[in-house]
Amino acid sequence: MNIFFHQSRLHRASYGVIVAVMGLLAVAGVQAQSASAFPSKTIRLIVPYPPGGPTDLTARLVAVEMGNSLGQTIFVDNRPGASGMLGAEAVARAEPDGYTFLANASLHVINSSIYPDMRFDALKDFVPVTQLAAVPLVLVVPASSPIKSLKELVDYGKKNPGKLNFGSAGNASSQQLAGESFKTVAGLDMQHVPYKGSAPALTDLVGGQIQLMFDSMPSAMPFIKSGKLRALAVTTEKRAQALPDLPTIAELGYPGFDISTWYGFWAPKGTPSSIVAKLAEAAARALKQPQIVEQYSTMGAEPVGSAPAEFAKYNASESIKWAEIVRKSGAKAN
Repeated sequence: MNIFFHQSRLHRASYGVIVAVMGLLAVAGVQAQSASAFPSKTIRLIVPYPPGGPTDLTARLVAVEMGNSLGQTIFVDNRPGASGMLGAEAVARAEPDGYTFLANASLHVINSSIYPDMRFDALKDFVPVTQLAAVPLVLVVPASSPIKSLKELVDYGKKNPGKLNFGSAGNASSQQLAGESFKTVAGLDMQHVPYKGSAPALTDLVGGQIQLMFDSMPSAMPFIKSGKLRALAVTTEKRAQALPDLPTIAELGYPGFDISTWYGFWAPKGTPSSIVAKLAEAAARALKQPQIVEQYSTMGAEPVGSAPAEFAKYNASESIKWAEIVRKSGAKAN
């Protein structure tokens, strides 16, 4: 009887292992089939900011090339609002089949430090696809401004506390955090004015409704080149390749000041890894195209094209880094 019991239990255990293995093989088979059939229809890329901003520009260029490579149109769907969270939430709630994915800036992993009651988790509810680019921020003022240097800006701010307003792409954005950090190190009293993306903020900056902005290079460069904005400094430790003659804030008397932003793609949690890999590979191919490299360079962006696993690690480390920047700067949602 005991022998029969042990043999029966062994049989059930073996059967369980076989079922588990068959299940894994079935999942792998479905994923392989999904990847081979993907894409069979139009793909939607949600950009949670207005058209013309840095996230829109960097993502849209790549999306066109990805569509050509994948043989399907990638439709860019701009959904601005709530510091990028409206569009991001739409992706988090989308079907995880690869046909909806997100383009966002580093703000995607910053928001949780500013908004503790978010309706999604930027790290847990998304699958990182790839990092598109790394980008310095540039401090700009209107061309009509009497301020022509960083020293003049600081001198004016100290003589006129509370009269300097700086714009940003939204609360918790790298633009806001650069401004808040500079306020701290320079000892200035400046007011933050959040917008629904860089494009409307730049419009008001050119028009003189705000006095300065720490903006991402892709959206600021056309205004700098056309003479509508004056660049005073870049926020990274090293000078930007696109503006090699422009000094860094660190060089101009604030050592250690080093803030930049970056852009990437994410898919909803549960998207098959085979499809995520296919999207990442298509993006990496696009980022190597000479016309993309040239256009990114003109905008001041440096293409990356990381693998999903690498980008996932970067998300985690950046979330920790930006949380510390938020804590030190005292940045809050306005």
